[in-house]
Amino acid sequence: MFKMFKKQREEPSAISSIDKLNETLEMLEKKERVLQKKISTEIEKAKEFTRVKNKRAAIQCLKRKKLYETQVEQLGNFQLRIHDQMIMLEGAKATTDTVDALRTGASAMKNIQKAMNIDDIDRTMDEVNEHTENLKQIQEALATPVGAAVDIDEDELEAELEELEEAELEEQLLQPANQAPATQLPPVPASRRPGYAPPQKTSQISAEDDELAALQAEMAL
Repeated sequence: MFKMFKKQREEPSAISSIDKLNETLEMLEKKERVLQKKISTEIEKAKEFTRVKNKRAAIQCLKRKKLYETQVEQLGNFQLRIHDQMIMLEGAKATTDTVDALRTGASAMKNIQKAMNIDDIDRTMDEVNEHTENLKQIQEALATPVGAAVDIDEDELEAELEELEEAELEEQLLQPANQAPATQLPPVPASRRPGYAPPQKTSQISAEDDELAALQAEMAL
């Protein structure tokens, strides 16, 4: 027994159809060029027969020329139809590519939406919030004082601080008025004070002391 395989006929794609139309168009253009050369040849023959007064042969050449021109006109119509078909196929291909791109995008969006199910998102957010709350509780537990620090009363520390501040204030109030403050400026040199006179020599000071002693003795008498 022979097994017969039936081959399915594949539908031509837009690209293969456009390629086939281009090949046919090139073939028609070649035929048109050949016919144009034949037309030119028949015209030249008709001229030659006319010169030798062979009217019948010249008319035959013109008849063949007409037949060739009819074929050229038909080829022109064929080429026009092929151009029209190519334009339609190119437009259809652009439309198909656009639809395929949109379909691919819609499929990708559908897959993304499946991956981002609203229930999964809610569940994920609940887990995130739970982990955040657990971390917050852990941080608060680590910040809680332990051991001896737990027995320290902060109110007592505040009261002790107030007592220290009051004692400092009383100490400042009890200081003598003429006592220079802690932030007293450095003393001004005597040479820079108003009315300063430079000191006299030692000999002059001794003479003045002697005169002052003598005057005091006279006044005592």
